[in-house]
Parts: sequence; structure tokens; C-alpha cells
Amino acid sequence: GSPGPCGGARSTMSSVAVLTQESFAEHRSGLIPQQIRVATLNSEEESDPPTYKDAFPPLPEKAACLENPQEPAGAWSNKIRPIKASVITQVFHVPLEERKYKDMNQFGEGEQAKICLEIMQRTGAHLELSLAKDQGLSIMVSGKLDAVMKARKDIVARLQTQASATVAIPKEHHRFVIGKNGEKLQDLELKTATKIQIPRPDDASNQIRITGTKEGIEKARHEVLLISAEQDKRAVERLEVEKAFHPFIAGPYNRLVSEIMQETGTRINIPPPSVNRTEIVFTGEKEQLAQAVARIRKIYEEKANSFTVSSVSAPSWLHRFIIGKKGQNLAKITQQMPKVHVEFTEGEDRITLEGPTEDVSAAQEQIEAMVKDLVSRMDYVEISIDHKFHRHLIGKSGANINRIKDQYKVSVRIPPDSERSSLIRIEGDPQGVQQAKRELLELASRMENERTKDLIIEQRFHRTIIGQKGERIREIRDKFPEVIINFPDPAQKSDIVQLRGPKNEVEKCTKYMQKMVADLVENSYSISVPIFKQFHKNIIGKGGANIKKIREESNTKIDLPAENSNSETIVITGKRANCEAARSRILSIQKDLANIAEVEVAIPARLHNALIGTKGRLIRSIMEECGGVHIHFPVEGSGSDTVVIRGPSSDVEKARKQLLHLAEEKQTKSFTVDIRAKPEYHKFLIGKGGGKIRKVRDSTGARIIFPAAEDKDQDLITIIGREDAVREAQRELEALIQNLDNVVEDFMLVDPRHHRHFVIRRGQVLREIAEEYGGVMVSFPRSGTQSDRVTLKGAKDCVEAAKKRIQEIIEDLEAQVTIECAIPQKFHRSVMGPKGSRIQQITRDHNVQIKFPDREENPAHGTEPAVQENGDDPGEGRDGKEAEPGSPRRCDIITISGRKEKCEAAKALVPVTIEVEVPLDLHRYIIGQKGSGIRRMMDEFEVNIHVPAPELQSGVIAITGLAANLDRAKAGLLERVKELQAEQEDRALRSFKLSVTVDPKYHPKIIGRKGAVITQIRLEHDVNIQFPDKDDGSQPQDHITITGYEKNTEAARDAILKIVGELEQMVSEDVPLDHRVHARIIGARGVDIRFPQSGAPDPNCVTVTGLPENVEEAIDHILNLEEEYLADVVDTEALQLYMKPPAHEEAKAPSRGFVVRDAPWTASSSEKAPDMSSSEEFPSFGAQVAPKTLPWGPKR
Repeated sequence: GSPGPCGGARSTMSSVAVLTQESFAEHRSGLIPQQIRVATLNSEEESDPPTYKDAFPPLPEKAACLENPQEPAGAWSNKIRPIKASVITQVFHVPLEERKYKDMNQFGEGEQAKICLEIMQRTGAHLELSLAKDQGLSIMVSGKLDAVMKARKDIVARLQTQASATVAIPKEHHRFVIGKNGEKLQDLELKTATKIQIPRPDDASNQIRITGTKEGIEKARHEVLLISAEQDKRAVERLEVEKAFHPFIAGPYNRLVSEIMQETGTRINIPPPSVNRTEIVFTGEKEQLAQAVARIRKIYEEKANSFTVSSVSAPSWLHRFIIGKKGQNLAKITQQMPKVHVEFTEGEDRITLEGPTEDVSAAQEQIEAMVKDLVSRMDYVEISIDHKFHRHLIGKSGANINRIKDQYKVSVRIPPDSERSSLIRIEGDPQGVQQAKRELLELASRMENERTKDLIIEQRFHRTIIGQKGERIREIRDKFPEVIINFPDPAQKSDIVQLRGPKNEVEKCTKYMQKMVADLVENSYSISVPIFKQFHKNIIGKGGANIKKIREESNTKIDLPAENSNSETIVITGKRANCEAARSRILSIQKDLANIAEVEVAIPARLHNALIGTKGRLIRSIMEECGGVHIHFPVEGSGSDTVVIRGPSSDVEKARKQLLHLAEEKQTKSFTVDIRAKPEYHKFLIGKGGGKIRKVRDSTGARIIFPAAEDKDQDLITIIGREDAVREAQRELEALIQNLDNVVEDFMLVDPRHHRHFVIRRGQVLREIAEEYGGVMVSFPRSGTQSDRVTLKGAKDCVEAAKKRIQEIIEDLEAQVTIECAIPQKFHRSVMGPKGSRIQQITRDHNVQIKFPDREENPAHGTEPAVQENGDDPGEGRDGKEAEPGSPRRCDIITISGRKEKCEAAKALVPVTIEVEVPLDLHRYIIGQKGSGIRRMMDEFEVNIHVPAPELQSGVIAITGLAANLDRAKAGLLERVKELQAEQEDRALRSFKLSVTVDPKYHPKIIGRKGAVITQIRLEHDVNIQFPDKDDGSQPQDHITITGYEKNTEAARDAILKIVGELEQMVSEDVPLDHRVHARIIGARGVDIRFPQSGAPDPNCVTVTGLPENVEEAIDHILNLEEEYLADVVDTEALQLYMKPPAHEEAKAPSRGFVVRDAPWTASSSEKAPDMSSSEEFPSFGAQVAPKTLPWGPKR
């Protein structure tokens, strides 16, 4: 591989180089020698396999690099320029089998991309990923040295599958691996991108565990052993050996070095290929150590003597053409002279060759000739285009630039955004370079003439315009491909959408989008319809049927308020006309359902605003006072005087009078006064059921408006009417308020046993009393004092009313009883209803408390209750009768507390069970697929349906639920049974079978082409037709079975026999025809021509079948055709002899795998080449990936 300026800076993964940003683009496209793969040779070329040096080029010496600058540089260091920038770039490779995220649908998505972004943010290094052809991952990291190191460690940990290994060194050396304050260990982990776990001092183990990538583990191991060797009491010696010679010293599979280690008893530590160190460290006894050093020095000297280095000057921009596509040109030279190592250094105008002297000079001649030829026919040009246009030149996913590269056979180098450079370089064939230059400059000038337009579109429409998963915006972009549409970030709350592109296209796109927005605005008209809450469910209909129908027919969106909200308003959204139509339909449903009267009142439009009042306060007070009628004013500006009042007849009349009275007052003379009172007094001023305020209103004739919950000013009470009436009302109200402000203190006696009821749930009952009675403070004595004195403090009237209320509560408590009600636990859910709604309704209606027992985790099987439920002592509860066999189980008992009569009424929630007889064979149809049938019935009728288990052979189905629902459920079940029985009878009638005997030779004709004839018969007569199975010898081959209604099967049989009758009149004749013309003959009409299959005894025999006269005619016609075509065939065959036989017919010899010449193992001994299929010699790492063999060669 080629080193960059830092001799392949130390890195963790398999292919490593320090590159500048320019060279990375080239590295990616597979042009730098690093990427050269030595092709596996075909059988014809086996005579000349590549050499070992070619297949495994030696690594260069380490340069005077960032690490240990004081060490003596290797022999090659003078050739390598020192690093200049503080920003370094490293490229490394994660092989497919070590990739963590392999199964991605699209590169650049999902987990892997997220992780890379996180790493970039954390470390400040810049990452670029690309996918190599072997599906491995190439990662380029650039940044400051420490950022790159950190990022690399993160990548290894998070994108590569981790392996682990252990290394044993004496326990006393562990502290040297950790170093002072653990710095040495951290440095080691960072450098090798691994995790190193050292056993605790109290642990007797001497094994150090290393986790990381295969390569990182090797490095870390080497480092740990080095540290250990330094501390060893025995002799240590270091030998400097150029990196290129390490493989020869180690030998295949490290055999050579292992042998030396065994024989001399010395420990020899050779740095792994990825560690940029040249020294080999020996540890052992003195004499043996000297022996080992001598042996290794000898191997080194033998290899080093026959070596030469030379260089050829060539402009650096030509390097990649010399290398050729995927290294093809260079491979030609390296195949002839496999011992020569060719090296290109980025940015230098020369090529370095090294290897045996005579080979180097031959290679040099060839490369010089190549350079000369390239200089004569290649050219390059640099053009300047503003960098802001670069991404448009590149196009989406590089489409534009790739088209130019392919069309003009040139390479275009566009600087990355980060450089902000405007220089673009084009290289290649002189004519192509000029054409590409012209096209790129044209594109750039076109872009300069572009215009940008800002379109104001309300942000709420942006998501609709973009559409689900961007479908709608994609349509717009396809319509206007030259226009770039940019939406603002939703977080910015901006309405500006930016369009950019050629002027007229931008105009067209603007018009199109404005029309789209106009449609959206038109479709987003919205009106609110107040509908009495009790009718909402009728508007929704069963299973939402009504509302769905209205939505579909009026083409609007209808939103109903949630069940638990107090809102009565239904919101309709869509086109104005459609909304109006939907509104009238919904109102008509309400009108039909109740005695809802609708009255129209004419009130001058100018008074409408005054009647509605600020934020609708005035009109709301009328609506509430008149039992919640709905008053609908016409749309502002419509000029209409008609006000519509809807509601129960009596209330409507009342509201009409009030409205007219108010309107009259407004017209004559309206006077308004505001007074203030604490919000907690308001309820008291209004009185129970509005009694007090009505009295004031009737006596004075003024209208008094209290603030609504949503009003900001909660103290404000407004009085409206004639001046004298308003003043009178004001006086009365102020007197009431003054009375309330007059605080008194009183007390009452409450039996201590009832105290708990008032203070439980954080004093909820007391809070309610305070709210209702003008903020009265009620103080109960502290628990444990046994006092019965309760103090009340507040306005006099309020205190009196609160005392009365407390007295009522106590009476209720005195009269309270608790009844138990046994309901089997399985029905509890249906009793509670969805989210407990049913039970809440009952507690509200009957003013009782209902308590459900805890669920029993594992209900006892069988009907007898367990003797001890939930571990309770049988003596507890219900007079110790728990253990009686007949008594209900604890988990089935629901308790109801309240006044006796209320409890009895609430008992109606107890479900009743009835039984229905249903034939056993229908049970499975009633249950339906995965229980869907029975679930549907249970939801529809609000009951529980229990079907007995099949093994019980019982026909009784039990229905359990509220008595009111049972009759409907029973009728529904019997209805379903009737349907199923009718289906069963129909099935029996349809399964009539009829058999017809037909000679098997006619079967294909009856079936027809692709089953066309038989399908026609099946559909026409609504039957099923079964032909005998050819492979099944047990059944008669001439029987065709027809199944269906009896009369249909007979009709189908007649249709088949009619076809057979026609077929029997036909004759069959053989005619010999030369087999080479068969492919060109097409049958004449009315006959069937059968050609022999390949491998038939007589390849020339063609069978013609049909009516006798047709057969004669067809044979004559075919023989004439044969004569004509044969002349052609003979000519073509004669030509074929002169043409090269097609390549794919050559028999390929089985591949012998990968073979190299002059490998070190063949030199040192007569050992055979390693066996690639052996898992011992080639152990796998991670999951093995079998190469895919594709019929059309490798994927481009």
C-alpha cells in the first residue's frame, strides 16, 4: 500500500494511509495503489501467477513521524516528506464480516449514520464513510491528532464487531502496564482503539483481557508484551529491521519465528503489520538470546542484499492514468515483474520503484514509455466557478457530474465545500476536456441567470403541501424539475417558502403552488354547531355509521368533543358550501330526535354585537338561564336580521322573550354598571338553582351577568338595563355582598365517628362545602382528641347554609347501609364498563359508593371455592362462614354503600345469565376467526357470551349481562344461528359430485392453453372440475370429477363431452422436417402442430393433428416453408465456421484458488503452498461471507 506523508500513520484497521482531502476522492474511486486487488487468474494464465511481493507488497519503513521523533529514521525516511499540517487525515477499513450494521436498506441511514454524527459532535473530528465494492466500510477521519485518535477509538467500539483475547504476563508487571495514575493504560487504549481489562490486585489471575478489533488486539498485545519484556529480569535486546522484511522473519503463519523461539527458548516480539515500529525485541537467557538474534540477522541480510531503488519522473496528475482503472495498467507491469514494488506519492511528480536490479530497470523503461504516451494524448484544464454553484453542478446524488464524466470520458475534480475553493479541474482526453469545460461553464452561467422567489404560505399548510412521506412535494418537483423548493424549518415558525430556478419555471411553479394554497384555504373553512350533548351519540350512530356517512357525502371533516368534556360544540371543516350542508344535516338529526323547537326572531343587525356582549358574556347568560338553549346569530356583515333560537319549546319561548326585552332596552336606553365581589361569593349570590338572583332580576327588571370560567377578571359582575333598574339592582346586590363580608364564627356538634368522612381524600367534602357556600372555613378537631365540636367561620348566611348542609350529610351517613352483591369476577370488567364509565355513572345517579374486590391472581379451578381465599383466616369476615362450600368467593363480592333505597336501586347492575341452545357444529362459526365473531356480538349487545369447550360436547351457550341487554343479545344470537344453518344447507347442495370418463390424451385440449378452456367451463356453470393426478398411479387416469349444484354439474359434463366429440373426429399424421427449421414454422389455422422435445429419438419428426383436409393442407404448407428456410440455414452454418466460437462455450477448468510465485515459504523449504480450504491454515474471523457468484460477472 502507499504510505502518505507519514509512512502510513499508525491506525487500527486493515488498510491505512494518511491522505490529503484531494487524494481521498481518488482513493475512493479505486485509483491509488492501496486499492489494487490482484485478480484471481484464469486457467489460461496459470503459467504466470503473481509473485508474493506483488500480491503482498512490503510495508515501507516508518518515517520520522509524530511518534518518537528521536528514534533513528529507517533507510527510506529521506524519501518521505515530513507532515506540514496539524490537521491529519486517516483512512481505515472495516471489513464486511466485522461490520456491526450490515443489514441496512440504504447506505447513510439508520443507526450507523446516527452514531457517526454523535462521534463527530463529541470529538470534533470530521468523518466520511463510503462503501467499498466488497461491502466493507471505508472511513476517512480528519482533524487534530487527538480528535482523530478519539474518533477512531469510538468508531472501532461502535461500528465494528468486537473480539477479545487474553495475554498472560507476570502479575508484578501489571502495574507497569497501568502506569502512573492509569495514564499509560489510557494511552494504550487510545492508541490501539481497544479496551484493556487488568485483573484487580487481589485477583490471583495474571491474564490481561483485551477487547476490540482483531487488528487492535494484535497491537495491544504486542505493546503489553513489550512492557513486560522491559521489566523482565532476563536479558533484553532490540534489533532494528526494516518493516518490509518482517514477514520474511516471521515466516508463513509465524512458523519461522515460532521455531526459533522454541529452539532457543527466547521470547521474540515482532510488531504486527499495523504498528509502525521497526524494532524486534528479544527476551531470554544471554547465550540463547545471542543465537536467536544471529539467526534473524542472517535472514535479514540475505533478503536485503539483492535490492535496488529507482525513480521515474511523471506529473502527479498522470499517476492515476498510469495506474489505470482498478489498477489494470499497473497490473500488466507487476505481473511481468512481480518482484518490483511500484510506489506513487501524492503531490510528487515522480514514481518510485524498488526490487531486484534487472527487474527494476525493465519496469522503469515500460513506465517511462507509458508516461511519454500519456503526456502526448492527455490534457487537463482548470476552470473557476463560484463554489455556491458546485452542488448544483454535481446534481442529486452526483447524477449530473457522473453524466458529464461518462459522456466525455474525463474525470472532474470539484473541491469539497469546506475548502470554499472555486477551482474545478478536468482531466482526460483533450477533446473531451474541452467539451466538458464548455458544458460546465454553460451550466454555471445558466445558474447565474436563475432567480429566487419567496412565496408566503401559512405554516399550517406546509405539512399538507409536503404530504405524507413527501409524496405531494415530490409530484410538484417532478412537474418542475428545474425549480428547487425550500421549506423553512418548522421550529422557525416562518411562512416563507423559497423557490429557485430559471425565471419562467419559477413563475409557473409559483402559480401552481398559489392555486394549491387557495384550494387548501377554501377547504379549511370551519364552522361550529352547538348540539345538545345527549344527542351526540345519535349523530355518531352505531359504530360511527351516521357521522361517517355525513363526512363522506358532504366531503367535510367533522370533529366531535370528547365524551368527558363539557363542550357541546361540533366543528365542521371543509369547503364553505359543504360545511353548510353538513351543518343542516346534523341540525335536522337533532330536530327529529327531540321536541326541539326552532324559532326565528328579527332583531336589527346593528344590535347583535351589543346583545352578544364582550366575549359573548351577555348571550351566554341568557342561554344558561333558559335551560341551555342555543342562540345562533347570522354571520357578521351578512346584513341578515334573523336570530335563530333552538331548544325545548318552553325554554325557547322564555329565551325569545328575554332577547326581545333586551333588544328593546338596548334600543331605548341601555345602562351598564360593574360591581365587584369575591368569586367564592358568586354561587351564594346566585342561590340554589339561581333563586336569589332571579328574585333581584324580577323585582328590578335589570340583567345581572356573572363572569364565565374562562374570563380573566373573575371579580367582575355586570348589571345591564334601564338606569333606574340598574341602580336598584346594584343596591340590593351590594347589601348582599356587605352581609357576606360581615364574618361571624359559629360551631356545631358532630359525632366523632363521622369526622373521617369529612376529612378523607385531603378534605374533599370540606373543600366542596367551602366552594358552594362562599368560602366558609370549617375546622374539625384534631384526630385523637375525641372532641365533637366543629367550628365554622364566614359570612353569616354562608355559615347557616353550610351548617344545614353538614347536617344533611350526617343524616345520610346515619342512614347509610352496606350491602354485598356477589358477581363472578369474570363479569367485573363488563360491570365497570370502558374505563370504569358505567360504574361512575351509577355512583353519580344513585349517590352510592361501590367497591370492587382485588383480583384473584390464580382463581381456583372447578366450582368449589377454596377453603382459604388469599390466605385469609377463615374466621375473618362474615361471621366466619367463609369456608362454607356454598358461600360466594371473596373475590366475587362487590360492596355498595349508601342510603338503603339507593343501594337497592344500584343493585340493578348485577348481571343475569340466560342459556341458549345452539347446535354444537355451529359453535366454531359463531366464535369466528380468532374470536372475531363472538367479540363483535359481545360489543354490540354489551354482554358476555360464553361458548362451552369442544370436549364438553355441550350445545348450551351462556349469555351474561344486564337484564335490559339480554333479550337483544339472545335474538341476535338466534338470528346468527339461522344464517349459519342456511349457509350449511347451501353448502350441502353445492357439494354434489359427478364423474365423467374421458381418454387422458384429450385432457390437455379440455384444459386449454394456460387453463383457458376449463376456466371458461368452470365460470359458466359455477362448478369445480378436478382432473386426475398424473403422478398418482392409484387413481384412474380417465376420470374427471365435477362438483357443484346437480344441474350445473350435468351442464358442465355435456360441455366437456361436446369438446371430446370434436376432438375424436380429428386425425394425426407425422411428417419428417429438418429440425433446424422448426423454430421458424408457425402452425396454419385449424390444426395443432407438435414439435419434438429436445432429446427425442427422432429430432426431425413433427406431428400435425386436425381434421383430415386441414392436415393435408398444413403439411404441404410446412414442407414448402422447410425448403425455403433450409437454404438460409445452410448459408448461416457455412459462415459460422469462419467465426470465433462463442466464449461462454469454453469449458472452464476448476479454479485452483489463489497462487503466488517466489513466496518466502517456497524459498526456505520445499513446503507446499498453503491450502486455502483448510480452516486451520486460514482461520475465519467473525461471520464468513461466501462471495456471491453472479452470472454477469461482478457488480459494477
